[in-house]
Parts: sequence; C-alpha cells; structure tokens
Amino acid sequence: MIVPPLRQRKEDVPALTRHFVKVKSRDLGIAIPPAIAPGALERLINYRWPGNVRELENLVERELIRHRGGQLKFDSPLPGESSGETLPVSEENDGGPLNLDEAMSLHISKVLKMAKGKVHGPGGAAQLLDINPSTLRARMNKLGIK
Repeated sequence: MIVPPLRQRKEDVPALTRHFVKVKSRDLGIAIPPAIAPGALERLINYRWPGNVRELENLVERELIRHRGGQLKFDSPLPGESSGETLPVSEENDGGPLNLDEAMSLHISKVLKMAKGKVHGPGGAAQLLDINPSTLRARMNKLGIK
C-alpha cells in the first residue's frame, strides 16, 4: 500500500497533530495534554512538509519538550523556512490579530530584508528599528530568526 506524503494530504495535519500531542504527552509523562493555540494548526497546514509524517511527529515532540505551560503554539521556525521567518497566523484570511511575538517576528524579518540581512552598522536593521544591535540579536534569538 502506498501512502501519499503529508504535503499531498494537508487535510490530515490537524488530526495527526492532535494524535501526536496525546501520544507524545503520555510518552513524556505529561498528565494532561496541552491544548493547541488558535492559528497554530493553520500554520502547520500551510507548511510545505518536505518530509513525511515522522517530521510532524518529531515537531510535536519538540514542541512538548519546549512547552512551559499554556497552549502549544508551534511558533519556532519550521525546517526549511527561509531566513528563520515564521509564517504568521493568517491576517488576510480571518482578520484576527497576531500575538505580539508573531507581529514582532514578522516586522523584524521585513526590516532584515530591507537591510539585506545586515543587523548592525549604518543601514543595518538595528539602526532602522532604532534599537541596540545586541537587543535586536537577543530578540531574534528568542523568536528563532536567523
């Protein structure tokens, strides 16, 4: 039996994600599996999934290990995303607000593109944002922007 790759069955992503959250929570000794944040499933559905279902399983496990309470956001950069840019929760589709980290990540990524990847110095992203380069680097690290 040939099973098509995940990128050809994106409609399965939500069910598979919920399944892996339950299974991996049990494996990691998490008594109550955390909820998935609104918009997180949409982000996973919109990802191009170059790998297979194991890639999603590993992603869920990493998110559970990083989890420190609240809902699972799946906000770290997904493998192969260009310049560490995270996909924003669709502001065009539902008009809903981005959370602060998503908005900051999107804005920093846009400014980095304007600065052609330059972080500090004349014309660098830090100067354009009017913040200290070390502050910008710390925020980039926190948000997973390369």
